[in-house]
Amino acid sequence: MEDIQPLDRVFLEIGPLTVYWYGVIIGIGVILGLYLATKECERRGIPKEVFVDLVLFAVPIAIIFARVYYVAFKWDYYSENLVQIPQIWHGGIAIHGGLIGAVLTAVIYSKVRGYSFWKLADIAAPSILLGQAIGRWGNFMNQEAHGGPVSRAFLENLHLPKFIIDQMYINGTYYHPTFLYESLWSIVGVVVLILLRRANLRRGELFLTYVIWYSIGRFFIEGMRTDSLMLTSSLRIAQVISIVLILLSLVFIIVRRWKGWSKKHYLDQ
Repeated sequence: MEDIQPLDRVFLEIGPLTVYWYGVIIGIGVILGLYLATKECERRGIPKEVFVDLVLFAVPIAIIFARVYYVAFKWDYYSENLVQIPQIWHGGIAIHGGLIGAVLTAVIYSKVRGYSFWKLADIAAPSILLGQAIGRWGNFMNQEAHGGPVSRAFLENLHLPKFIIDQMYINGTYYHPTFLYESLWSIVGVVVLILLRRANLRRGELFLTYVIWYSIGRFFIEGMRTDSLMLTSSLRIAQVISIVLILLSLVFIIVRRWKGWSKKHYLDQ
């Protein structure tokens, strides 16, 4: 067995306070995503405070929903370990749960502030995907969200940096860095969404394109993972949700155009 030590999961310790890389990386994703959204707000003539305020509400609610979603599908374990339910620094938050929380928050927030939900959602779409791309590196630090076993030679043939290869060595076995696959897919998606802004799609369609793009990647990558939340012994929840989201988004785009519910475009005021 090779003597390879994992990276330290702890970012900083100050007395009784322990700050984990997992939380730091998620925080970085939120900050950079917010920066990207506020820059687009300035270009569109929307006060950047609109998104700052939205994030202050949406992020904690999204984290709570993401944790509740994860715990709900792992209840057999957490019902016997209740004290671990709030310990999100050990990992165990589900992106789909977070999205549910964030979207519900944005719907209520947009109504209260008098903005179109779809307008805000379109602006936020690349930022959400950027946050997800960065957040996956929190899984990397925790050595989770990986795929099945592979050889070191396989990882070296991918021309990965040594620190990634070494971190994928877990309990004597090397694993697929599926966190990296999803992160790269999401980064490409950010570029695609930013370029699609120029196409001036109908309002709401940029956000729905984000949903489709992320869901396609998640469907295939989820099939490689070893820690999936399962609906049945053979159905992975994330894959089922991904298919549903793709179909719903496509239907929504078609119906909104057919019914004339999306007459405004992305660049319209």
